[in-house]
Parts: sequence; C-alpha cells; structure tokens
Amino acid sequence: MRVTFYGVRGSCPCSSEGHRRYGGNTACVAVELGPGEPTLILDLGTGLRPLGLELADRVGASEADRRFVALLSHLHWDHLIGLPFFEPILQIGGHLDVYGPAQEEGTIQEVVDAVVKPPFFPVQVGELKGAVAFHDLAEGTLQIGGARVLARWVPHSGRTLGFRVEADGATLAYLSDHQQPEDDRVVDPGVLALCDGADLVIHDAQYTAGELRAKADWGHSTPAYAVHVAAAAGARTLVLFHHDPRHLDEQLDAMWAAAQAEPEAATLARVLSAQEGMVLEVQPGTVTPSSGHEARRQGPGVDGPGSDGPGADGPGEQG
Repeated sequence: MRVTFYGVRGSCPCSSEGHRRYGGNTACVAVELGPGEPTLILDLGTGLRPLGLELADRVGASEADRRFVALLSHLHWDHLIGLPFFEPILQIGGHLDVYGPAQEEGTIQEVVDAVVKPPFFPVQVGELKGAVAFHDLAEGTLQIGGARVLARWVPHSGRTLGFRVEADGATLAYLSDHQQPEDDRVVDPGVLALCDGADLVIHDAQYTAGELRAKADWGHSTPAYAVHVAAAAGARTLVLFHHDPRHLDEQLDAMWAAAQAEPEAATLARVLSAQEGMVLEVQPGTVTPSSGHEARRQGPGVDGPGSDGPGADGPGEQG
C-alpha cells in the first residue's frame, strides 16, 4: 500500500505561514492498493480537493478509471466539506462510492442532501455531472477490490467509524477522531480490534494534556494516548493525525517529540506526525516514509523533529 496525506487537520481548514510545513487542509488520506485496484480515500475533508485534481487526470475510457471509493468516518463538516469539490465527480462519467456510518436521522444520502443544498451550497450532490453513491455501514467487513475492510464503532461525539484496511499482507488502521477515556489506560475493544498488530495506525492526536482537561468530552485524544493505543494493540508505526488548527508548526514539532519520549513509544518501530504531502510505503512488517516528511533521526526506529519539549497548552478546537 502507498498512503498519501492530503489533509491532516481537524475541526476546520487553516492557512498561515505558521501552518506551512504541516499543512492546513482537513482530513483526507489516499491509499493506493496497486495496479488495477481502486484508489481508496479515507475521509472527505478539504484535502479531497487537491487529491481530486490529481485523480481527475486518470478519468479515462475504462469504467475502472472512472470509479473511486471513499470510507467516511463520520459526518462532521471537517470530514465532509471537500465532497462537492472532488474533481472526478464534476466530470461526466466520474463515480464515487461513499461508505460511511448509518445515521439515526436517516440514510447518509438523506443527511448529506439536507445540508449540501441551497442556501448552504449552490447545488445538491445529485446535480453534479458525475455520480455519487452512498452506502450506509455499521460494524462489519466489506471487500473493496483486493482489500478487506473492517469497520468498528469508535467513541467520539456522533456516530463514528474507524477502519482497518488489509491488502497484500499489509495492514492500515484509521481512527481520525477518538474520544480519550477518563481512565487513559483503557482502550475500547473495537479500537483494539482495528489496530491489532497493524503495520500502520493513523490516530487522532488533536489535544495537549491541558486542552484535554478543558474539553474532556469533545471527542479527541492526546498524542500520549495515541501512543498508548498503538502500543497496547501491538502495532508497528503510529502517525499522529487530526492536528488542531490552533497548533502551528513549532508546537506540532514539540507535541511530536513529546510523543516519541513516551515510554511506550519504545515498543513501536516509528512515531510520525502527519504532514500534507507525506507518502508512506506500507508493506508487511514495515512502513517507509518516501517523501514529504521533514524529520531527523532521534534514535533506533524513531523519526522526529529534534525537539524534546512538550507542546504548549492552547485553547484547542472541537470537531
């Protein structure tokens, strides 16, 4: 698997010189499964727009070239807002299948149609030139090309799924938003099932410890808890994800370094921090950063920015 990060923020997109290295787009990760396989998209945040501009060039004559598949963790705006800007579905013949958590208020399509419409947006999804098919998910498994996908409920504010993707012997776990429990030694059984022995875990790490104390029920985790989850599940590489928009590059460097200094991090092969443009090659038993990751060696198997101080506690965001 080749994993590319197009959006790594939570809550809302952001842009400033202080966001330059990590990037300001919200959650969107592309997973390339190999020749002849569909591109698998994890979440539909604003990072979906630059991804779509790249994928639009692949919309050729064959049906396979025109079809894309997305796994939607939940329906908060920061994970959905990129949908009507996805270039392949702005073209005739483009097709996107969206698999996401079933809602109490109705089907995913009904819920999306209730907000992606005038006066909130000029058109509805069904009016775009391409086609979007929504598929309601609960816990279970599905097959996408040669990949087996496991979905499990993840504690967060609102119905939220995490995903485990298995292909060619490699395993990726994606938990973009995860409510850290009051007892931070406890890990939800569904979360452990997703991360069990995974080669790569992409996990919510939005808050500092101080922010979590102020917003304990807002649905997010600290980098230290992300390390604990990955270590408890016997995973190999952890990527800190869903960065708070108030956290500038230097603070994210410090939070990353503090995560690497956690005692449990020694059980992991690597602790990385997601940056836009970062590309990871995931093979059975190993994850190799191939581009886009500004890092220096901190010791055996750990990549880091060279800082050993904890992140300053700021106000933090919700989402």
